[in-house]
Amino acid sequence: MNDRIKTEAVDCLFKAVLTLENIEECYAFFGDVCTVNEIISIAQRYEVARMLKDGKTYIEISETTKASTATISRVNRALRYGNDGYELAFKRQKNTE
Repeated sequence: MNDRIKTEAVDCLFKAVLTLENIEECYAFFGDVCTVNEIISIAQRYEVARMLKDGKTYIEISETTKASTATISRVNRALRYGNDGYELAFKRQKNTE
């Protein structure tokens, strides 16, 4: 976990996210909390992570997602040396599909 973001306000935000029950509620909540560009950027990073996990090349990922190589590299670093948050989400998402 990144101690730089561990604050009472962030805890409160994450607790609110955990109360959301379906995609429609997520659209409503994140539509109020984030700008369209912020949501798209987060979704892009998740898609980049998924594609990296699937063994796609930086070129394939960039062409598909329009992500910069800097973003792809940053996501790749998080996959390799991060907090395993992507892995946890991939595993749980796979189990619910």
